[in-house]
Amino acid sequence: MIDRPTRLVADIGGSSARFALLDPQSGVPLHCVELATAAHATLADAVEAYLAQQDVPRPAEAVIAIANPVLDDQVRMTNHHWSFSAEATRSRLGLDRLLLINDFTALALALPLLSPAELEQVGGSSPAPRGTIALLGPGTGLGVSGLVPMGRTHWLPICGEGGHATLAAANAREADIIAACRELHGHVSAERLLSGVGLPSLHQAIATLERRNLPAHTPAEIVAGGLAGDDPVCAEALAVFCSLLGNFAGNLALILGARGGVYIGGGIVPRLGNYFARSAFRERFEAKGRFCSYLAPLPVYVIRALHPALRGAAAALEHELGLGVDARAA
Repeated sequence: MIDRPTRLVADIGGSSARFALLDPQSGVPLHCVELATAAHATLADAVEAYLAQQDVPRPAEAVIAIANPVLDDQVRMTNHHWSFSAEATRSRLGLDRLLLINDFTALALALPLLSPAELEQVGGSSPAPRGTIALLGPGTGLGVSGLVPMGRTHWLPICGEGGHATLAAANAREADIIAACRELHGHVSAERLLSGVGLPSLHQAIATLERRNLPAHTPAEIVAGGLAGDDPVCAEALAVFCSLLGNFAGNLALILGARGGVYIGGGIVPRLGNYFARSAFRERFEAKGRFCSYLAPLPVYVIRALHPALRGAAAALEHELGLGVDARAA
């Protein structure tokens, strides 16, 4: 194998920033560290804090997967205050090359690299070989992507912002909940309820409908109360979360024709344990009228791998994929 200069990969979400250095021979991410984004004023500051912990030469190349559309040099995060120029960040960090891509583009690129032990199947049977794959994930926000097969061995990731599509109700109660959220936010996207920033909105909407004046709850409190079942508003919020997520995932599977399966990432669903498999998620995933039989065999996988997007970021750098903004030294 060829020795390469030090290379950095990162997965930046609204709450956490994960960093790793690639093994110079295998390209596998090593020295993985997770930092709180709120603890650092800028992305470059977080990178410097990570590198200060590592006894290695300064990286020459980096790929940063970030929870945000990556359209041009200037990036402004949707669910965090960081705003920066790719070129200015590359220059400050002394990099020869900095590639910025969407975080769910990176996660999509990691899917073919995951082992069966890193996945938990929720319903369905076996995926169609080389079938299109759908990906979604409630974390701080709601990421959406997918993989389209290109020939026998390659995959093309989908770079989109599906989490901001309008959320649909499937029954009267959900319609009332969405209407209550609309009074506060105007447009009710899927992310508005199906995410870490959305769970408190979902909880508050239910409390409003029940005419209960409750204090604001954090996502962790809502999940804990819902799992325990001793708080009726938290319990309904978590149940509706799973139902709406199933509805949204089924829509995504239909739109993409995801015969290769549907994958769920993000930090929320893996924390639900067996509750998720027992919830109405799968029932609602398949509840598409005349197309129930189309969706029934599609497997859904919960991703339980540790820092999988870092592997996808490494793949983007390794294969010179043009999936975002590429800043290089002149």
